[in-house]
Parts: sequence; C-alpha cells; structure tokens
Amino acid sequence: MKLDNLKAPKPNRKARKRVGRGQGSGIGEQSGRGHNGQRSRAGFNMNVGFEGGQMPLQRRIPKYGFKNPFRTEYTPLNLKVVDEFIQTKKLGEEISKDDLIKAGLVHKNAKVKLLGVGEINQKVTIEVDAVSKSAQEKIEKAGGSVTIRES
Repeated sequence: MKLDNLKAPKPNRKARKRVGRGQGSGIGEQSGRGHNGQRSRAGFNMNVGFEGGQMPLQRRIPKYGFKNPFRTEYTPLNLKVVDEFIQTKKLGEEISKDDLIKAGLVHKNAKVKLLGVGEINQKVTIEVDAVSKSAQEKIEKAGGSVTIRES
C-alpha cells in the first residue's frame, strides 16, 4: 500500500431512493408501487398480522385454558443445591433471602420456593417465601428450621 493508491472509505449512509423522477431513473412512472390497487394509493396503512382478508394466523390457532393474571410465580430452589453451596462455603448455616441473592441463586425481586429434591445433612435455618412439605420434613429431620417470609 502506498500513499498514491489510498481511497477514501465509502460513506456509511446509503443515498435515499428518489422516486417519481422519470423513466431514466428506473423508479419513474408508478414510483415502485406497481399499477393499481390498495397498496399503490397514498395513505395506505396495513394492520400488523393482516393477511389480505384471509383469517389471520393468530385467530386460526386454537386457544384453550385459562391464564391467571394474578398468579404468583416462584423461583424453585432445590435442597441439593443448598447443600452443595453450604459444602463449598458459599452459604452458611443461617440463610436469608439476601444470602441467596449474593450467592447468585435467585434474583432480587424473585419469590423463592424451597423444594425437596436431594438430601441435606447440615443443621440449617433458612428463610424463603414458600416451602414444600418434603423439603420442610428433610430440614427438620436434619435438625434445622424453615421460616416463611411475609411479603
């Protein structure tokens, strides 16, 4: 590469399409809109999902069931995960919601439900939003306790 054969970079912007400026421009006459019809008129606007009068896909697909808008979503937390984190010293014997957030197990606004998947051998005091019966039995069997947070 030499100074005499350097070229300026192509501009980052593409020139706008100038429609309706004669046949020689390639976009004269109908200005790229075709001949007649709804789409060739000024002020044409189509609804999202409109399929030319055909029944739209969103209305063709069957719908069933009921989606409860007031449902409370819980983030599941298994006992085996808690046990692993205690063994690797990422959690202590007294576990609060803040400890779970710092350990990266849950998000700060999430509600936590403790589930009984796995075993736990340590005596643990844990604070969660909800707990399954099996998880509560396993923790109490190991000598620990579960407190349910009031939100």
